Amino acid sequence: MRILFITDNFPPEVNAPATRTYEHCMEWIKQGVEVTVITCAPNFPKGKVYPGYKNKIRQEENIDGIRVIRVWSYITANEGFFKRILDFMSFGFSAFWAGLFVKTDVIIATSPQFFTTPTGWLLSVFKRKPWVFEVRDLWPESIKAVSAISENSRIFKVLEKLERFLYRRASMIVTVTEAFKVNIVGRGIDAHKIHVVKNGANLDLYQPKAKNEELLQKHHLTGKFIVGYIGTHGMAHKLDFFLGFAKELENENIHFLFLGEGAEKQNLLQNAKEQQINNVLFLDNVTKGEVADYISIIDVALVHLKRSDTFKTVIPSKIFESAAMRKPILLGVEGESAQIIEKFNAGLCFIPEDKTSFLQCLHKIKNDPLLYAESQNGCDALVKEYDRSKLAQKMLSHLNSIE
Repeated sequence: MRILFITDNFPPEVNAPATRTYEHCMEWIKQGVEVTVITCAPNFPKGKVYPGYKNKIRQEENIDGIRVIRVWSYITANEGFFKRILDFMSFGFSAFWAGLFVKTDVIIATSPQFFTTPTGWLLSVFKRKPWVFEVRDLWPESIKAVSAISENSRIFKVLEKLERFLYRRASMIVTVTEAFKVNIVGRGIDAHKIHVVKNGANLDLYQPKAKNEELLQKHHLTGKFIVGYIGTHGMAHKLDFFLGFAKELENENIHFLFLGEGAEKQNLLQNAKEQQINNVLFLDNVTKGEVADYISIIDVALVHLKRSDTFKTVIPSKIFESAAMRKPILLGVEGESAQIIEKFNAGLCFIPEDKTSFLQCLHKIKNDPLLYAESQNGCDALVKEYDRSKLAQKMLSHLNSIE
């Protein structure tokens, strides 16, 4: 089988979309599949092209057996709705022209970002090949949830119509949550062509290990109880909520570690500076290999999203990586994510953006060694079901079933 995969994010970028695509492609190559990925010059999230790359019309490289074609796009930072739309659309246009010259048996276009998917459909029409719509976010619904666009606006309504059109035209739809499937079926799409392949963890990369003493000393965190958030600092994640009371916890030896980039990073830094918060540490992105070292030094993994019905359908992938390293989860996401944590007893769930609920859960898991150990055991059980290699095989079996 030959697969053409269209994605806006790919290594050396280290966000969840890039990681999922790369790890799936690697597993497929082991099964003898030829994989070509069309993406752009790596630039997420700062909107600056990584060293060693240029934003050229076309450049090609081989990453661990994956043929990677990088095309030109209008690059901007992960902020500003209309600039981001221009970024997305320019990539979709460039990816279409590059894809015309790639031999393939099936086309996969992944969302977000959303404008990869019209490209996938157009290529399927021109090449007369089936295409798969991988839904990792309910877009444009998710941008409405963070108030980036009004649901009454003309743009939103046009995007919703385009979304339904693409769902109908896709040969297959692969979602990352059961809730996404329910949502799409509710829009009149045939349930039989929708398959759920959830996110998971690379168990070769993320394994339990002792705290990295060198990092603890470097960042003056030795002896602290560390609440770690590793991921995008965006509008949806509402990290400023924790800055509102972090200072109150300083005398309890509790320290917050926020590692990553995003549209809200500078606002968070300014907020912490103005409040003179000493028990919050902000760090920039690190390589994928270093992420495991930073997860090793935290005591609990913080996962949080703005309180919204839309985010009840989301399962943040950082849950699985932290669980793989036996770090209990403090989850501020309602819906399907909470069901997973509660099913495996892999941590505690608090009400998003609710200070009292969060502090109760934090103190409970910090001060109860038995609960902490039980949560670690729950993490072990969780990752057995969410092994990325097994999930990649599941998706490949679905791809092989396309007629």
